Amino acid sequence: MGFSEKIKNLRQERLLSQEAFAKELGVSFATVNRWETGKTQPTYKALRTIKEYCEKNNVEFSVDLNIERGSTNG
Repeated sequence: MGFSEKIKNLRQERLLSQEAFAKELGVSFATVNRWETGKTQPTYKALRTIKEYCEKNNVEFSVDLNIERGSTNG
């Protein structure tokens, strides 16, 4: 499963719209939309925010920040 699918599944499991999920993460709706469509990937900072969101909400979501760090651009 690609990263865009993981993000979309995470959001849908939490029963959140893209707008609500974006608000939870402190990013724009357009940013979440671009992540989910694979147009961009989250920055390292955004990945950390997603990880913290998941920890806070007891949601299983694994992202290797060391691997993702070198390939993010959005």
